[in-house]
Amino acid sequence: MIIRLSKALAVCAVALYASLVVIGNITDYDTNFALIRHVLLMDTIFPEATIKYRAIESPTAHNVSYIILIILQTLTAILCWIGGIRLLANLKNTAANFNRKKKIAIAGLTLGFLTWQVVYMSLGREWFGMWMSEWNSGAEAFQVYTTILLVLIYLVHRDRDRNRERDEMK
Repeated sequence: MIIRLSKALAVCAVALYASLVVIGNITDYDTNFALIRHVLLMDTIFPEATIKYRAIESPTAHNVSYIILIILQTLTAILCWIGGIRLLANLKNTAANFNRKKKIAIAGLTLGFLTWQVVYMSLGREWFGMWMSEWNSGAEAFQVYTTILLVLIYLVHRDRDRNRERDEMK
């Protein structure tokens, strides 16, 4: 039971983090938007970089990109909250039932991993050269998506009923 509780709480911890990110992005839109704007403009990467043709100069595209990011983070938070609460509600059910209740949490964690890995690392750092900029948030993104991935790996490990575990140990 403690392992199931641990898994459920780990999912809720990711949900809390994503929720706080969303709240920060919405309530401090302009400050956090500056990161997206500078990354897409590529105006702070090395002057001699030859990838500046990738820059997106449209303010509309900057806002749409940021809104999409907020939506992805919001969906991550919602799915993880629903998934974590469903797991908490099913702690005492059979292992088969508990394993079935993991689907929404798995979806939320997967979306969170993809959001931070694809948006920040693949697109931001690599495509738009964020690694060359003072606006580089790659280390933070790496910590986030690694944490999410570890929770996902922990969660998908199949739970078993105690009686079955005792029988297998004999």
